[in-house]
Amino acid sequence: MTNTSPAQLTRDAILGSWRMTSWTYEVVETGVKQDALGPQPNGWIVYTPERVMVLVLKANRNRPAGLIPTPEEKLALYDTMFAYSGTYTVHPDRVIHHLDMSWNEAWSGTEQVRFCKLDGNNLIYTSAPAKNPLDGREATHEVTFERASS
Repeated sequence: MTNTSPAQLTRDAILGSWRMTSWTYEVVETGVKQDALGPQPNGWIVYTPERVMVLVLKANRNRPAGLIPTPEEKLALYDTMFAYSGTYTVHPDRVIHHLDMSWNEAWSGTEQVRFCKLDGNNLIYTSAPAKNPLDGREATHEVTFERASS
């Protein structure tokens, strides 16, 4: 029988690898909801006892023509990814990521609050309204991860 009630959010409960199954955001001003990095982004979040590591790539990214990308190819690659790492603190309704490194150096040294719940094999994040790191507009995000291992 599958447990359908949300599980207690604890450090032990989130340890392991989680595969992203969706990431959407809603623009606060307009209410328009869309995929953050297109449909079916390739993303992982890994919680170890010491750190959290996040890497998300847009599906079907363009491969550079050569081993060393041109400046335009580098920009396209940067604009189709999201990555950071740091320590974290777990509370009953949220996880706070304390970033010490990031794909965007402006995020290094910040705290990223992720309101979340565990529902079966899913870890579901929602964000408070904040500037969207993808386009700068005020937005809320919802991200769903599926447990890959524990």
